[in-house]
Amino acid sequence: MIAQDLKSSLQESCPGLEERDSLDWPAFNCPIDKLRDVLQALRENHGYDALMDATAIDNGVETSPRFTVVYHLFSTKSFGYVRIAANCESDEAPVAPTVTALFKSANWMERETYDLFGIKYEGHPDMRRILMWDEYPHHPLRKDFPLAGFESEISDPEIAANTGVKVKPAPMAGGPFVAQQSSFESKREPAAKDESWNEGNEKPDQ
Repeated sequence: MIAQDLKSSLQESCPGLEERDSLDWPAFNCPIDKLRDVLQALRENHGYDALMDATAIDNGVETSPRFTVVYHLFSTKSFGYVRIAANCESDEAPVAPTVTALFKSANWMERETYDLFGIKYEGHPDMRRILMWDEYPHHPLRKDFPLAGFESEISDPEIAANTGVKVKPAPMAGGPFVAQQSSFESKREPAAKDESWNEGNEKPDQ
């Protein structure tokens, strides 16, 4: 009933709001241009006063819309959660509205999402990378980013000039992680597939 009550209330200001599949808490999809209004309504009218996480989904290079921004809110009064997702309109240059005016904690979360997914937040007070260096040309959590990464120039020209070193792709030993096929659901964590042969060794028998 919580999801239905929220949906009915939020649809008054956002007719395009739809329920989103979720195994736990209520979740909704909303148009990107109504994202800020929906989050504001949840905070002011429904007690969801804490932003717990802001992230994104890359739905795949051949999928459109490709990028979805996701916000997880928590109510310190009812101790409930709600999840709001919105699809970015552009697949090549994804953009979303910032919610830093509603939740100060969105600042670094949106910066991280920009850094790793390449989604820019309009109106953000400090839209720059937070993990990778400013000149890094890639976004590591995109689906087309290789597991081992790209070889890149070191950002500091003085270090690069003195050492002649580049940032090299990571070795593949220890990944990718694969789940064992079985007739029952295992509680073990996925095991690392042996791909050490990618580093110049002979391929082991598997």
